[in-house]
Amino acid sequence: MAAAPAPFHVGALLLFLLGALASGVTGTSPDIKAYVTSGSGKLVLACNMTGQYLPTQGHEWMREGKVLQKDADTSAFTSYTIEGKMEEHSGVYECVYKTNPVIKAHLNISVAPKVTAYKKSEHGNEGDTGVLVCKSSSFPPVTSWIWYKHGQEPIINGSGRYIIKSSGNKTELRILKLNIEEDSGDYHCNATNAYGQGSATVNLRVRSRFAALWPFLGIVVEVLVLVTAIFIYEKRRNRDEVLDDGDGGSAPLKSNATNHKDKNVRQRNAN
Repeated sequence: MAAAPAPFHVGALLLFLLGALASGVTGTSPDIKAYVTSGSGKLVLACNMTGQYLPTQGHEWMREGKVLQKDADTSAFTSYTIEGKMEEHSGVYECVYKTNPVIKAHLNISVAPKVTAYKKSEHGNEGDTGVLVCKSSSFPPVTSWIWYKHGQEPIINGSGRYIIKSSGNKTELRILKLNIEEDSGDYHCNATNAYGQGSATVNLRVRSRFAALWPFLGIVVEVLVLVTAIFIYEKRRNRDEVLDDGDGGSAPLKSNATNHKDKNVRQRNAN
């Protein structure tokens, strides 16, 4: 059993190695010393097996059942480097020695909750139920959630039209029978665990109960305008066709009269 190292600080983020546990092997008692170092925005997890131990054929680093890194190195020392925001990489890590049987140690990287809103902006119709959701993927899990509206006291579950459902790293606020004047605004979800607090903001916009009809009414108006335009066009076209037919009937009569006159003139000249 390895001793737990002391807490350390990375920027404004507090990280703490809770402990490292090594599984024993019958006949031999390997001792895995697990520790964490930080610097230059990086976090280095390391394991070193001391004492008598079986030959190893390599190492693996795992988190939540997923292999992050593996090698075929036979040394007693292995390390894994984490880059980026530490709160996004919190959790339980394992350094695994490929011996027979396998030997491993656990390292817990713990941070204050990093809270995110499922949607930063939610919309709801007046009279419907509004649903606001926040979550945190940080380790350890959130121990308590608190919802409150901007500038007001914390919301009590079951009070008024509010229902709060929280489970581990997720919380949900339901607002029954939304009211435009009372319920629109910013809502804050606050999470707490043993290492601190975190929060996120969700903006709720409540629309009139008739808001859903406006798109339909817009379509109806567009159809009416289109039908009217087609009707006017067809009416004008029909009128133009009637006028064209009238002109076509008189023109041949005039032409026949002219031809008959010309014929009579030619006959007189011949006589």
